[in-house]
Amino acid sequence: MSSNSKIAIVTGAGTGIGKAISAALLNEGYNVVMVGRRREVLEGAAREIGGAPILATADVTDAQSVRDLFSMVKDRFGRLDLLVNNAGIGAPPVPFEDLTLEQWQSVVDTNLTGAFLCTQEAFRMMKAQDPRGGRIINNGSVSAYAPRPFSAPYTATKHAVLGLTKSTSLDGRAYDIACGQIDVGNAATDMTARMSEGVLQPNGTVMAEPTIDPVHVGQAVVYMASLPLDANVLNMTVMATKMPFVGRG
Repeated sequence: MSSNSKIAIVTGAGTGIGKAISAALLNEGYNVVMVGRRREVLEGAAREIGGAPILATADVTDAQSVRDLFSMVKDRFGRLDLLVNNAGIGAPPVPFEDLTLEQWQSVVDTNLTGAFLCTQEAFRMMKAQDPRGGRIINNGSVSAYAPRPFSAPYTATKHAVLGLTKSTSLDGRAYDIACGQIDVGNAATDMTARMSEGVLQPNGTVMAEPTIDPVHVGQAVVYMASLPLDANVLNMTVMATKMPFVGRG
């Protein structure tokens, strides 16, 4: 264990924003458990960012897999200080009526139910440990406030994550569990690679959009996590300054 001795779980840690958050927390001295579905992706990410993360394969949509993950962390470290619910997927950008139930359900299971299952297990640990409490940070999105065309499953789940964040924050008060949400706009990851080539706008045009380095998201999460448990960033938006989010589209 590092000198920090704080324990963090980051889901969806093998790529993109999750990898950047893991790197930032490792650099800050956290003991980071990087969670993903594919071991080889996690191993590649760990080689890239350095440090000594713990790699854990788990499926956040599967309740038993989530229980096993948190049981492993409890057995190894005895406590949990930070959970970052970052795992998320989208559906194909197709007309509303062409979405299949399976596509809808897959996004709901990962983005919403996965965050719920991990939060529930974190609650159980954080309420019982000594010293009591901890912090949960959900990766929302600017889609928690405004949709893109053809994004109903993703946008609906991110609106729901905002509600989950507020409920977690409220229900956690009595147990020194703080919960906040970081809403990211156009971080440069594989998921947003098409931004620089052009993305569909609400008026039907296609326009390239600016992006930001996900390292900035990692730094923001470190700040949110650095606060004492009697202080909380409930919502933070980190976005490309010139992306077409603020304004009439």
